[in-house]
Amino acid sequence: MARRIRPSLYISVDIEADGPIPGPYSMISFGAAVAGRQDGEGKGDGGGWHPADPEAQTFYRELKPISEEFVPEALAVSGLDRERLKEEGSEPALALGEFTQWVREVSGGGAQPVMCGYPASYDWTFLYWYLIRFTGESPFGHSGCLDMKTLYATKAGLPLRAVAKGTMPRHLLSRRRHTHHALDDAIEQAELLGNLMAWDGAAEGGS
Repeated sequence: MARRIRPSLYISVDIEADGPIPGPYSMISFGAAVAGRQDGEGKGDGGGWHPADPEAQTFYRELKPISEEFVPEALAVSGLDRERLKEEGSEPALALGEFTQWVREVSGGGAQPVMCGYPASYDWTFLYWYLIRFTGESPFGHSGCLDMKTLYATKAGLPLRAVAKGTMPRHLLSRRRHTHHALDDAIEQAELLGNLMAWDGAAEGGS
């Protein structure tokens, strides 16, 4: 008897940080949006892909910095005020605990949550480190992430380093602006994932 494959719930996550790595530097905000669900037995039609309204189930927090170190250029990207965050930002343990609970709630019904990002490597590094450091666990496990850049490269038949949003077919891209506000960008990237999941890639001639 074949093993039943559980469906996956894809959650787009974007983080803003004040430096290149967690620990010495801080994740200062993060946003998440449910992008859609993929059935375990799906065949065709995007492999059982069911897109969600990316604005319907979202999460956002701004965090207190965890060190005094920061890279001014990195901080400037988000436009967040570090001094304000020291006073008004959420404690990381509280925010990451609330996020874990939210992930479990939106994944109810047996779906396995998968974090997705563009690219996932930077956002996953910070998110996973913060989850383990401040809650001791990750609702995504240790490898439950999907990189949209790799997904596009695979479907388009391109080398990974040749991929950029500016070279993608326009119909795949969200019409939303990339604002560097973590929730805005998580929602934008959720729409990108939905388009990529439904795209036949090179079979459509890359357009």
